[in-house]
Amino acid sequence: MTVTVRDLRPDARADLEGFARVRHAALPFILITPESLVHDLTRLHPDAHYRPLIAVADGQVIGTAQVHLTHESSEPGQGNVNLYVHPEHTRRGAGTLLVRAAEEHLAAHGATRLFAWVLDEPGNRAFAELHGYTASRSAHFLRLDLANGTLPPLRDLPPDVELRPASAFAADPRPLFELDAETTADEPSDVDTEFTDYEAWLEETWRHPLFSPELTTVALVDGRPAAFSAARTDGGTRYGTVMTGTARAHRGRGLAKLAKNDSLHRARAAGYSEAFTGNDTGNGPMIAINKWFGYEICGTEVRHVRALG
Repeated sequence: MTVTVRDLRPDARADLEGFARVRHAALPFILITPESLVHDLTRLHPDAHYRPLIAVADGQVIGTAQVHLTHESSEPGQGNVNLYVHPEHTRRGAGTLLVRAAEEHLAAHGATRLFAWVLDEPGNRAFAELHGYTASRSAHFLRLDLANGTLPPLRDLPPDVELRPASAFAADPRPLFELDAETTADEPSDVDTEFTDYEAWLEETWRHPLFSPELTTVALVDGRPAAFSAARTDGGTRYGTVMTGTARAHRGRGLAKLAKNDSLHRARAAGYSEAFTGNDTGNGPMIAINKWFGYEICGTEVRHVRALG
């Protein structure tokens, strides 16, 4: 059976559904829909040189790759290759074809160092090492049973704190952009990331079809955003926290925990039954907070790096 690799076509429903199906099978902890794929393909900043690829056999999508440059980094040449093959179609050459196409694309756009998240399983790690990638840091996926679990009770707020949904900032989201930029800069990462382009943030984050401003909670101190927990949903029963953070001047007060608890309670009330999040394995404080909420580790990925040239 011949396997071919080509670009994902945003106007082909079979491509989009096939891509999402493979990702759900290989990585069920991540929210992805055909609509989110179209958005990423058509709205990501041109400097990312984003190129989603699919591996096809007998007309069926069996492998996927999301390929792009980290355009928000001050250090040029940082590329990303996130590749997943359907578990029922491994060892057929799809992964190797996808890696080659991805590396050629990134090298043509000036990439000198490539990063790839790899599931912490023997076969996946051996595949990455075979293609010249070296393991570095790791991160956990966590799952919370919203339907049957018990969330911590909502607490009384300090007198100078109030909680609002992000939708309250619809007329002017810039304060949330500034808070997101500050907290993202302090996240554990192999590559420094700086959010400086407000218009790009609006397109890629605020207007993303999975982003839920109604379920995203912002903690304000004396009327100014100080912490937040950003939520995404798949339009069904799955809810995900993609970023939770606190401005440097307000850390140590438990504001992020207040925001996340509020968001989780409102997600459960809205009918969402599963909650997902992720943490760098070295981020002890956030892992402790998520365990306090009742999250359990359901998977681990290992970051791999390869130098080009």
